[in-house]
Parts: sequence; structure tokens; C-alpha cells
Amino acid sequence: MTAVERKAADFVVDAALLADAFALSQDDIKARMRDGAITSRCEAGVDDDAGRWRLTFHHGDRACRFIVDEAGNVLKRVTFPIKAGPRDHAAGHGDAGAIPDGTRIAS
Repeated sequence: MTAVERKAADFVVDAALLADAFALSQDDIKARMRDGAITSRCEAGVDDDAGRWRLTFHHGDRACRFIVDEAGNVLKRVTFPIKAGPRDHAAGHGDAGAIPDGTRIAS
């Protein structure tokens, strides 16, 4: 498997990518995805960005974003701090408003 695979409208992301980005073990990444502590958002590029997708993951006060092409090649990766709201911070979650999508973590 490449680090990111596209399966129809969904993406499967290797847990190692997120483990590195959030300084967690792969098992921690999988558990936190299951319990909602890590959320994700997938956005399709338009116009000049057609054929690219932005996959953004939120965990606590950090976010990690991957720009990928149709083959799942990571074109760009960035990790950055985000400001968690008071309710989100207390719950230990980052962007609780992230919409669940077809992004999954590879086993």
C-alpha cells in the first residue's frame, strides 16, 4: 500500500503517516480515530486544483494536512497548531465540527 490510497470516493491513509504527524503510535492513531478524538475532512480540488484532494486531520490542538493526487501520492504535507474551543479542549478533542467522511486509517 502507498501511504494514501484512493478507493472510489474514499481514501485510506496509512496510520504511520498520522503517527508521525501527531507523535503517537499507530495503535493510538487507530484508537483515537475510532473514538472520535481524531477527526478528518476531505475536500476535492476545483479548477486549477482539479485531480487533487486536501485531507485534513485534527487532534487536540494540532492539525495535519495532506495534499494528494489521484494516485494517492502525497504532494504536500503540513502540520500546524489550531485553536481548540473551550468545549473542544475540555473534551480533549480538536475540531469537533469536522464532518465525518470516507477517510479511513489502514489496519
